[in-house]
Amino acid sequence: MLRRLRYLRDMPRFALKIEYDGGPFAGWQRQAQGQKSVQGAIETALSRLEPGPHTIAAAGRTDAGVHATGQVAHCDLTREWDIFRLSEALNHHLKPQPVAVVQIARVPDEFHARFSALERRYTFRLVQRRAPVTHDAGLVWQVQHALDAEAMRQGAAHLVGHHDFTTFRSSICQAKSPVKTLDEITLEDLPYPGGREYRFHLRARSFLHNQVRSIVGTLERVGAGGWQPEDVRSALEARARAACGPVCPPQGLYLTGVGYPHDPFKN
Repeated sequence: MLRRLRYLRDMPRFALKIEYDGGPFAGWQRQAQGQKSVQGAIETALSRLEPGPHTIAAAGRTDAGVHATGQVAHCDLTREWDIFRLSEALNHHLKPQPVAVVQIARVPDEFHARFSALERRYTFRLVQRRAPVTHDAGLVWQVQHALDAEAMRQGAAHLVGHHDFTTFRSSICQAKSPVKTLDEITLEDLPYPGGREYRFHLRARSFLHNQVRSIVGTLERVGAGGWQPEDVRSALEARARAACGPVCPPQGLYLTGVGYPHDPFKN
């Protein structure tokens, strides 16, 4: 047993920064039913470089249809790899799936993609226009009616801080507590051909299951005029899932970054 533990400690650990289009996948996490997952795709690519089963850990387990531009995972390999060669080899074996390893860093054994993280950052893209989106199909949530950006900002302000987010979490959420601190939520109002694009940026140490989609779906109701901004505070204080607005679809959601005490990719 001691010999086995010594062998495991000698395995070099690598951090991977990953981007992917979540559309073809049943989510990040490996699926027992054999459905396609981002984790499964990367572990399969790793097995082609080093035979044997591989298990990687990620900073966040994104749901089916959710994308990432800054997911972080770590893996343990049996030998020291040149970073450039490892990146090239992994991306070769990931083709033609919409997954790419954009950066790799050698990290200490104590680094853990999930447990070492200090914050997660998400962006949700909402497009308002009458004509169907073409280039962004599957990458944004589209609505046709006009939205009031300032009203949505006022509603969002009620959610920043340390709260019981029972209203804004899935009924199947497995978190031990619904109490979280939402450090930031900002809204960009941008021009979009034939309409407007609204980008919601949220930052917290961790999020509850469906929390971001529940928040954005509720704020969209504020922007459309169905809710008043102060109704968001009332929904939060109700601490009841039934008080939440509609949960928006996953295709506009992106995991954009993960913060650590020391950024492994800085150099």
